[in-house]
Amino acid sequence: MTQDWTGAIAPSLEQFETMGRAALEALPAAYRAAARDVLLRVEDFADDAMLDGLGLQDPFELTGLYDGVPMTEKSVSDQPYGPDMIWLFRRPILDEWVTRGDVALDHLVAHVVVHELAHHLGWSDADIARVDRWCE
Repeated sequence: MTQDWTGAIAPSLEQFETMGRAALEALPAAYRAAARDVLLRVEDFADDAMLDGLGLQDPFELTGLYDGVPMTEKSVSDQPYGPDMIWLFRRPILDEWVTRGDVALDHLVAHVVVHELAHHLGWSDADIARVDRWCE
């Protein structure tokens, strides 16, 4: 039986933000406290400056981004340059969700949020890959 997608629309930026905030609130208390210091922002795609900074040309390659100074590198003597931020990019996440076909959208959003929060905590991509089976 084929599902009827007539009239279906993709979740909005606001609905993605709601999923991202729910993921942060579901974290264990120790991580939830650190997450409260990070802003969550949702856009359809990363802007050209973000993509250029990462050496990416295809905006569908970037589902999320941590923008800030990891907690392990902060000093009280540093001048803050702006708030730490987790970016979620709706269209690439939707594209990955459809391509995978094996995970609920809110779980995929939570995965991206947790991955980016790990960078805030000072974890490298290699550190994350050791504990996150999604990277395989």
